[in-house]
Amino acid sequence: MTVLLMTPPMTQLNTPYPATAYLTGFLRSQGYEAVQRDPAIELFLEMMTQQGLDIMRQHVEDNFEAFEDDELPDAVFAFLAEFDRYRLCVEPVIRFLQGKDPSLAMRINSRRFLPEGPAFDAIEQMEAVSGDVLKSAFGDLGVQDKAKYLATLFINDLSAVITQGVDPYFEVSRYGERLAAANPSFDDLYNTLMSESTFSSEILEQLVEVYLEETQPSVVALTVPFPGNMLGALRIAQTCKDIAPDIPIVMGGGFVNTELRALKDPRVFEFVDFICVDDGERPFMTLLEYFDGKREVEELVRTYFLAEDQDGEPFVYFNDNKALHDIPQTEVGAPVYDGLPLDDYLALCEMLNPMHRIWSDGRWNKLTIAHGCYWRKCSFCDVTLDYIDRYDAAGADILIDRIEQLIEETGQTGFHFVDEAAPPKALFALAKRLIERGVVISWWGNIRFEKTFSPEKCQLLADSGCIAVSGGLEVASDRLLKLMKKGVSVEQVARVTKGFSDAGILVHAYLMYGFPTQTEQESIDALEMVRQMMSLGCFQSAYWHRFAATIHSPIGINPDEYGITLAERPETLFAENDVDFFDPTDVDHDMLGDGLRKALYNYMHGVGFDQPLSFWFAQPVAHTSVKHDFISKAFSNLIAID
Repeated sequence: MTVLLMTPPMTQLNTPYPATAYLTGFLRSQGYEAVQRDPAIELFLEMMTQQGLDIMRQHVEDNFEAFEDDELPDAVFAFLAEFDRYRLCVEPVIRFLQGKDPSLAMRINSRRFLPEGPAFDAIEQMEAVSGDVLKSAFGDLGVQDKAKYLATLFINDLSAVITQGVDPYFEVSRYGERLAAANPSFDDLYNTLMSESTFSSEILEQLVEVYLEETQPSVVALTVPFPGNMLGALRIAQTCKDIAPDIPIVMGGGFVNTELRALKDPRVFEFVDFICVDDGERPFMTLLEYFDGKREVEELVRTYFLAEDQDGEPFVYFNDNKALHDIPQTEVGAPVYDGLPLDDYLALCEMLNPMHRIWSDGRWNKLTIAHGCYWRKCSFCDVTLDYIDRYDAAGADILIDRIEQLIEETGQTGFHFVDEAAPPKALFALAKRLIERGVVISWWGNIRFEKTFSPEKCQLLADSGCIAVSGGLEVASDRLLKLMKKGVSVEQVARVTKGFSDAGILVHAYLMYGFPTQTEQESIDALEMVRQMMSLGCFQSAYWHRFAATIHSPIGINPDEYGITLAERPETLFAENDVDFFDPTDVDHDMLGDGLRKALYNYMHGVGFDQPLSFWFAQPVAHTSVKHDFISKAFSNLIAID
């Protein structure tokens, strides 16, 4: 039995999404023949060719035939006006971003080789504030990085052309997201799938046909990590059904786990045969045993499939089978990247910020230190779901064995630990064993800003190869941090992040605004906290997220405890996750969010720290009540504690 696993478009362009690598490694350890492909990266690369651009231009000209030049979107106008240059540059730029032609950097840096569309306006906007930003960011010797940044802007322009002029569902990392995310009805997706193929879906269909011919699978498995992957997954399934209707198609992944837990629409099963939720190893094993005739359908684990009622009418049935436990982390094995085009991923530089670029630059091997979250108390988090609630660690030596196995297979020593929040004790044990065993890697991952991360422990992690960490400062308000049961204070986060930075470890902070009962004053004070921490070097990168209540979180389950009322929702037949709510605090979070993001964007580029906070907002806002030396005094408290 051969299993073909695929990641639908679109995910990261710099490294494979790890789900198929995890399952491929596990299935092979169980004696199954498992192969994997990544149509996400291959679809993008097929578009970014001279032939692909020729087709794009034809679509654009047809779609905008009745438009005057001044009515065209900026990216489309630049594309048509400079088409010959775009066509000339596209394949060399892709090779450069794949690391296959570094000598092209000098031509890219000349600013005369690439056509510069609206994405390049970002440079002028930053230069208006702080002078020659490229010079300050890269100096005279950062030739490769500067060229990578300019080449990424070029790719962004072409991606905008596809979205605005060719395929409205295309985005580099969120393909067709709005069709699936928290959509209670399957109608939008179904109607799209029944309509004519788009430019991108035609290429996707051709790729799938090749994969089926190459691998001759007995089973096809699709991972759907994000809402934006659902359209691509169903397109792949649709193509598989057209070519080989008897091959069973199985679907799972993060989007399924969080949003399809109340699935009722039988039309989904016109495309797929089985949908598994939560960790895939055990459900998939039981399915393969079922296909082999070794298990009855009633024995499947956490699996949706189509059944018939007494009148012969189809309905969606979910079989849980709690008698079988999940595969422990000690037994899942190491991921396997065989079958994925590791040399073809693109190293992108999306922002002039050394921490922020890690997400899009570099080819990272992915590993999990511990399944689930050891804290699992945060009121905004999906603590009721398995991926958070079930904590299970593997142990330091097992992890290092897997690290060495991945280095031998891929030749890469960069690792991204993809935990919800890596447990401190496990991290310290891993760091010590890496040093003791002489294993040289560079690694980063997500943590909670625990007080156990003392300066000495931060240095230990740095000595073991830690280059960066990310974690939640969230609302940067002690009142709200207590309400959300985060288990940290602003002062604690300041001290911990400063310890990491002083050890040479880059730090990214997740930020949140619009939390239940959050006032305008608290949002402005949070910005002042962030300004002080970034100006003092606590963290280098951050991102403001608009708070969203989810049905699996304590807030979504018990909204009264947080002072909000959930909006009425239509019956869920397809996806359900984010829920609208009414907050009587009545704050203009949209206006505040625009200012918070604008300020943060400048802070991440090292500018704007001396501007008054009101400078970033379109309307008058409250004055901060935070003392100007609040964060610096937090460091003094650390010295006193020591």
